[in-house]
Amino acid sequence: MRFDVVTLFPQLFDSFLRESLIGKALDKEVFEVRLIDIRDFTTDRHRTADDRPYGGGAGMILMPEPLAKAISFARETDTDGVESRVVLLNPVGQPFSQQRAIKYATLEHLILVCGRYEGIDHRISLTLIDEEISLGDFVLSGGEVPAMAVIEAVTRLLPGVLGAAESVEEETFSNGLLEYPQYTRPRDFQGLAVPEVLLSGNHEAIRKWRRRESLKRTFQRRPDMLAKAELSDSDREFLGQLSKESSR
Repeated sequence: MRFDVVTLFPQLFDSFLRESLIGKALDKEVFEVRLIDIRDFTTDRHRTADDRPYGGGAGMILMPEPLAKAISFARETDTDGVESRVVLLNPVGQPFSQQRAIKYATLEHLILVCGRYEGIDHRISLTLIDEEISLGDFVLSGGEVPAMAVIEAVTRLLPGVLGAAESVEEETFSNGLLEYPQYTRPRDFQGLAVPEVLLSGNHEAIRKWRRRESLKRTFQRRPDMLAKAELSDSDREFLGQLSKESSR
């Protein structure tokens, strides 16, 4: 898989791409990341890539010409007929989710366009962008941090990035629920002990405990997720008990 990141600030990605699992996976060539500087496609000596918005208002807008050339460059370098998907990181876009990350992980080429300042010329959105996504209901100075979040969320789903496949299968959002609490050594910490069931060696009892803790955490923190989660009869019975206890 290849990521092309279209940005005004490629240097922001330096340490992100060198460290931890991302850096190791890049060294192993599990995937590829190419940084495309929008200013390389400007035509004036000042490398101007932004201008004032028509109609007035605060801030600057990314100009369409250099941005269009940068996106076209990313698409033109496709090989073997690989289809690109162009995604604009934008506060007005659709929410990014684990399900969307899973979909992106099936692609061979993802182009991430990082907005900046007050945004991009809307004509680029109409002609060159396949979809727009947002990390949430807040505004950042640019799309670089969201692009990093997308790269990390997607690449950790690729074979060879994480050490164990079950890490992906059991974590938060993968089964429609929040993940259960985790513990490690020491057994007692500041008067708090690890639940006995996790020390029992009884794998079935541990599985049941984790499922119920996952249901409880989702019920308490993200009840909206339960409507779409795959629930068994015993899950629904347990949630009914939680509901009765919470209403007392």
